[in-house]
Amino acid sequence: MNHLELRAEKKKKQPKFIRQDFHKKRLKKRWVKPRGLHSKVRMKRAGHPKKVADGYGSPKDVRGLSKEGLNIIRVHNEKGLEGIDKEKDGVIISNNVGLKNKLLLLKKIKELGIKVLNLDADDYIKKKEEEIKKRLEKKSKKKVEKKKKEEEKKEKKDKLEEKLTEEEIKDKNKQEKDKLLTKREV
Repeated sequence: MNHLELRAEKKKKQPKFIRQDFHKKRLKKRWVKPRGLHSKVRMKRAGHPKKVADGYGSPKDVRGLSKEGLNIIRVHNEKGLEGIDKEKDGVIISNNVGLKNKLLLLKKIKELGIKVLNLDADDYIKKKEEEIKKRLEKKSKKKVEKKKKEEEKKEKKDKLEEKLTEEEIKDKNKQEKDKLLTKREV
């Protein structure tokens, strides 16, 4: 039996290690070593949650490897791709990499033939590029609508000015000049 298969079998049999008395208080289920003098979990009493022990570990050969048996390497940028062996290593793209850089990284990884462990590269690239196209189309539509509204406002303003007689226009200009001249300077 292969070590990877053995690890998978052990994982199936392995109990869920939960914190003692997590249900009584507002505690998380994550494992915390029991330290109480009368702790039934510490004393490994029957009917109580199992305690973390050496025997539950995976074989040394496959510790820290992915399900496919590849070394896991976290990548933040293109420099992280240097020195990666595509037969032995798999890549996880860090969570705090932005969308544009993630797409560039995925394309570079695809060229090099490296396996991405935390997502399906082809589907992700297609999906995100479509989203970007939709965003750009939406943005361009908004710009066009904004220009149309501005043009309509100008047309309305022009129509109003045409209706005004010459004397009214002179009065309006005079009022604007008066406003500018009578403004207080602080």
